[in-house]
Amino acid sequence: MTLTVGIYLFDEVEVLDFAGPFEVFSTASRVYSLLHPGNPKPFQVITVALNSSFITARGGLQVHPSHTIANHPPIDVLVIPGGVVSAQLELPAVIEWIALNGPKATLTASVCTGAFLLAKVGLLDGKTVTTHWEDIQDLRAMFPKVSVVENRRWVDAGQIVTSGGISAGIDMSLYLVARLADHELAAKTAHQMEFDWQYGCLSYVRLGTS
Repeated sequence: MTLTVGIYLFDEVEVLDFAGPFEVFSTASRVYSLLHPGNPKPFQVITVALNSSFITARGGLQVHPSHTIANHPPIDVLVIPGGVVSAQLELPAVIEWIALNGPKATLTASVCTGAFLLAKVGLLDGKTVTTHWEDIQDLRAMFPKVSVVENRRWVDAGQIVTSGGISAGIDMSLYLVARLADHELAAKTAHQMEFDWQYGCLSYVRLGTS
C-alpha cells in the first residue's frame, strides 16, 4: 500500500525542514522501486499550502505547492515543518486544518518549530516531544501540558513524532521510513542520499504509544 505523505508549506518555512523529509520519502520510494520493480511504491509525497500561490521560504526560495488545504487527497503521514510559525499560529483555517487532519493521519510528525502548531491544536498535550534547541523554553512556556525534552534528534510518542531543527528532520524521516516500511529500506535510502544515519543512536527517544 502506498502511503501519502503530506508536507505543509507556508511563508517563512525553513527550507530543509520540508525539503529534508520530502527528499527522504521520495528517495525511499525511488530506491524501493529499483529493488522491487512493478510493486506499488511505499510513499507518495505531496505538498499542501493554505492556497495555490507560491510560498516564499526562508532565504527567499519560492515553492509552488502541489495541493491546497481544500483540495488534497487523504493524508496518511502529515508532516508539519518549522520556520517562522508565529503568523501560522494565528490563522484559524490552518489551525482547523491541522486539528482535523492530524488525528485522522496514521502518523503526524513535526520538524523544529512545527511542534508549536501541533501543540496549538492540543495534539501534543500529555506527550513527550522535542523541537529546535533554541525554542525549547518557549515551547514549555506556551504549552505547559507538553513535556519537552532537550538534546534529542527526534522523539517517537506513538502517533506523534517530533524532531529537533532543520537537519534533524532528515534523521526523523529516515526513522519513519524504517518504522512504516522497513529498516533495510531506510538504510539504503540513507546510503543513496550519502547521509550518515544511525537508527540505533542515543540521540532519540521512543516512547511507544504514550
